[in-house]
Amino acid sequence: MPEQQPPYLRIADELRRRIAEHEWEPGDRLPSRAQIGQECGVGENVVRRAQELLISQGVLEGRAGSGTYVAEPRQRVRVVRSSAREQGGGSPFRGDMRALGKQGDWESRTEAKVPAPAEIATRLGITEGDLCVRTVYEFLADGRPVQLSTSWEPYDLTGGTLIVLPEGGPHAGAGVVNRMAQIGVTISHAVEQPEPRQATPEEASLLGITKAALVTHIRRIYYSDQGQPVETADIVVPAALCEIVYEIPINRH
Repeated sequence: MPEQQPPYLRIADELRRRIAEHEWEPGDRLPSRAQIGQECGVGENVVRRAQELLISQGVLEGRAGSGTYVAEPRQRVRVVRSSAREQGGGSPFRGDMRALGKQGDWESRTEAKVPAPAEIATRLGITEGDLCVRTVYEFLADGRPVQLSTSWEPYDLTGGTLIVLPEGGPHAGAGVVNRMAQIGVTISHAVEQPEPRQATPEEASLLGITKAALVTHIRRIYYSDQGQPVETADIVVPAALCEIVYEIPINRH
């Protein structure tokens, strides 16, 4: 005898059906969980799990303090990871958004002289508590966050130079490779370690997804041609909003 479908999956299918039949249109606010639960004969926790599943799939959208809404149809943003793209002028992110007919931009907040946490210190080859320049980014597509990133650079490396602020000064927004070149540091390669996990509550709030939604957490480290780590970042890419593509250049000798 086949196993009975879990109640929350049955409710998710019911909500999906009602959306497909245009009972609720994109942008419409759903009835309360209590009302849906009463209509479907289940508890509010079952409705909550069903809604969280649909939010993670991009069908619904949770808005803090407001409720749950039918999501506007979204084209997933292509996030291309390629060292070659760091070399050219302009922003690869803006280029990707332009190809999708979207306006790409980002917001950033930089703090200088932030003590390095243990994991960051290990990645950068410095001592825990050594000062770093930390920059937090929200990458936007048509004004909506689609990717998060937190970058760390050793203050001993960039302090007192024109590139100390990644998004300030004459080289603002030029990227790690081009900025480091301004102080005589040549970037030879980057190492990225992608790992799937669930979004944290803070990430979910910023990205408009549920905390149960799947994200890819990329730990990146840039190395100089001397083998010195010069920057590390934690990049968070939500699966419901983005697809990650790696371009691997082939060197022909």
